[in-house]
Amino acid sequence: MNRPRIVSDQEWQTARDMLLTEEKELTRALDAVAARRRRMPMVRIGKDYRFDGPDGSANLLDLFDGRRQLITYSFMWHGAHEFCSGCSMFADNIGHLAHLHARDVSLALVSNGPLAEITPFGRRMGWTIPWYSALGSDFNLDMGAGEGFALNVFLRDGDDVHRTYFTTGRGVERLGSVWTFLDLTPYGRQETWEDSPDGWPRTQPYSWWRLHDEYQA
Repeated sequence: MNRPRIVSDQEWQTARDMLLTEEKELTRALDAVAARRRRMPMVRIGKDYRFDGPDGSANLLDLFDGRRQLITYSFMWHGAHEFCSGCSMFADNIGHLAHLHARDVSLALVSNGPLAEITPFGRRMGWTIPWYSALGSDFNLDMGAGEGFALNVFLRDGDDVHRTYFTTGRGVERLGSVWTFLDLTPYGRQETWEDSPDGWPRTQPYSWWRLHDEYQA
């Protein structure tokens, strides 16, 4: 089996330092892209999308669950016995939602399948992410998913909902941590070091972090 070369400690450290330079450049580039993303314009959602969810019929505003920002992941659905392994891996990688909620962000899965099929599969996988059926709705089609998958971000202003971001394909590969999700939202991580427009909500880094069962307290 092929494997990396074996070198001395000094050679390894030199190689590591060179790679670290590139990694830091990438981190700065990602921060710059996130800053531009926070300055993206948005478009108002005028259509009344209807969903079937854990608590019955819902509209897009309900998916916010009272928060100002919403991330939806359109989970590909082809029937109760043709589960999408890629979308399932994505859902497996989603961290504890309490950390997103602490930054005023909700996250929900949306599928073009009946709730009677979606719910048992979510239970089998051990997911606690809110999952809604958009069957009979144009939501996934209008939001760029079609019969596939996509991620969208929305901002609520009172009862008005606006779409602020969209990605699909390899754009969802690195997502899953609270940081990568927050970097997609219009308000970002809401920390003082970020390059955000004037008036954006901000707190000191680390100060808002909690154990996931301590936020409410």
